[in-house]
Amino acid sequence: MPHTPYKPNTIGLIQLTDIDLREIVPFIDWVFFFMAWRMSGKYDGIETVHDCLSCKMSWLHTFNEPERAKAEEALKLYRDAQEMLKQMLEKKIVSVNASFGIFNAHSDDDDIIIEHDNSTTILPMLRQQHASTDGFCYSLADFLAPENDYLGVFVTTIQGVEAYAEVFDQDDDVYHSILAKTLSDRLAEAAAEWLHFKIRKEYWGYASDENLSIKEMLKTQYSGIRPAVGYPSLPDQSIIFELDNILKFKSIGVELTENGAMFPNASVCGLYFAHPQSKYFMVGKVDENQFVDYARRSNKSPDLLRKWMAANL
Repeated sequence: MPHTPYKPNTIGLIQLTDIDLREIVPFIDWVFFFMAWRMSGKYDGIETVHDCLSCKMSWLHTFNEPERAKAEEALKLYRDAQEMLKQMLEKKIVSVNASFGIFNAHSDDDDIIIEHDNSTTILPMLRQQHASTDGFCYSLADFLAPENDYLGVFVTTIQGVEAYAEVFDQDDDVYHSILAKTLSDRLAEAAAEWLHFKIRKEYWGYASDENLSIKEMLKTQYSGIRPAVGYPSLPDQSIIFELDNILKFKSIGVELTENGAMFPNASVCGLYFAHPQSKYFMVGKVDENQFVDYARRSNKSPDLLRKWMAANL
């Protein structure tokens, strides 16, 4: 996929600590918040419902009668979340940190080569074995030029929520404990969305003239993608250890378990691509030939790698 790489305004590692939570909150995708509570459905306009009974009833009557009880439950949950966000802001209960960088990079077949800090990191990518709807079998490496291109990497984290949730646990307040954790998960994703916006407009600047609402951003109507580790187009969780070497997770308070899980759990890590044709896709099942080749390129034993990639084998 030939393209002309856009030279970033900033190249190298940048770390942001104690990001203003007021900047992050508007980027929360409440659809996924409700899904975490197993409340699938659309609750459009929920943010406009005031405390008065007439306003509440007017909103509830926009739903079919069988759906109103669920909508009322969603409204209560949303209001409780708003109250918790208010507490987080006023009492500075949590902090938002991020580590990110834009580096010289290029593709070599299905490998991504990143140059950073006088070092080279190779990230092997997997390729679809069943074509997408447009007829192509994609690899993330397709979205980098064979030379003189750039790649972004990032991690965002919400610090302090574990101690906050523990207070509720000690009072056997399971509801508010879960609320704190699910809300912090959405804040971590919101921080990733906010940071991607800043990357496109400022740090990389390849979409400096972008003029999208947050609602449009949440529908991924921008140029470029940010696949997160463990997601369908980047399913090998073990790649996170290579990204840790670049981003220095510990410096912003993120630890990795031996299984590649991040702590705090409310953390997100992934890659930035600026290619105008980059898109999200699902790698899906990988056959034995590709798996063996991937293990070779990863410089990992097949037996070890099978544990990381069980869902794709």
